[in-house]
Amino acid sequence: MANDGFKEDYEALLEMARDKTVAGRAALVNTISDLFNNRNEVLTDQERALMSDILRQLIHAAEMSVRRDLSRKMAAMDNVPHELIVTLANDEIEVAHPILVTSELLHDSDLIEIIHHRTMQHQLSIAMRRTVSESVADALVESGDEDVIKALLENSNAHISKATMEYLVDQSKRVNSYQNPLLTRPDLDPQLARRMYMWVSAALRNYVTEHFEIDPTELDENLDNTVSEITTAPHDPGEGGPDKARELAQRLADAGQVTPEFMIRVLRQGEIPLFEAMFVIHSGLRPKLLQRIMFEPGGEALAVTCKAIDMAKNDFASIFMLTRKARAKETVISPSDLTRVLALYDRVRSDSAKAMLARWQRDPEYLNAIRMLSSQNGKGGNAVLPGNSSTDQT
Repeated sequence: MANDGFKEDYEALLEMARDKTVAGRAALVNTISDLFNNRNEVLTDQERALMSDILRQLIHAAEMSVRRDLSRKMAAMDNVPHELIVTLANDEIEVAHPILVTSELLHDSDLIEIIHHRTMQHQLSIAMRRTVSESVADALVESGDEDVIKALLENSNAHISKATMEYLVDQSKRVNSYQNPLLTRPDLDPQLARRMYMWVSAALRNYVTEHFEIDPTELDENLDNTVSEITTAPHDPGEGGPDKARELAQRLADAGQVTPEFMIRVLRQGEIPLFEAMFVIHSGLRPKLLQRIMFEPGGEALAVTCKAIDMAKNDFASIFMLTRKARAKETVISPSDLTRVLALYDRVRSDSAKAMLARWQRDPEYLNAIRMLSSQNGKGGNAVLPGNSSTDQT
């Protein structure tokens, strides 16, 4: 009879649960799994409820290795009690991962609850599921974790709503790691790809023009028209030159066009007021302080600022050379100066640079510390950033 088999199974389970040996733990896992794989008789609702309750108690009392092995076995099963699967999915990530990635017994409501109340590792596992519904995807995006969102975007089987996709495209102006997985998604609207063209790297721009029905000439003309507007803007203070530069910089920022590549293009055109206005938006520094940073002889503060805003080394090198030329009206920059300032850029840790920038945002006079170091160390080749020991930067 089914009831006799039921009692025998649980007497065996209770006996194995008391056995703490390796063999005992393995037997417990195998027996629990076999209950679902090999059980042919039909349990009553009362027996199934009692079975699930006893199993949950056994799992809570079992060692990590038992729970982990049990999770691996049950992840692909389709006849495990829902309550038992939910218990394993809420366990430590070592136990939960196979269930979260594979089990089809979890409901969207279960997954959303886990997203809201468990760890980032649980969220990552959910983002890698074979299928992710729009409601689950929305909950993952609402978590705000960039690694989780990137994993979701890389999952081509995840269903992402149009509104959420538009939000992530807009966020990709700020979070570079979203750009590649967004553009390679088969469900990305070409109009969103067109929008991203204005702020992604040159390599990704090539990808956009190769994989979407978008005319690259038209897109480049849009950029050139913006540059033309910049270069023909009046510079006479009486005609509102600085104000126009600030206004245009804000419009460009709102359109997501204030990228290092675009800033360098503007600087090469000699539009220093517009470049300064865009750099102010990018760095959060006050205009007068930014001018001092841009043109101070050693370039140390400029290196720190560019590192703090995560500007690529090559882009910083271009800005350094162009601002040196604008400052000294020179056509040639000393290779030793460039080597020195690039070495400083490499040596400064990103977190130290961000801390320095935050201080400058609060206290513009803090730049004097850089100037003091420059005067004490000649060209500043051995200068150490204020507030950091030499070991902090290596």
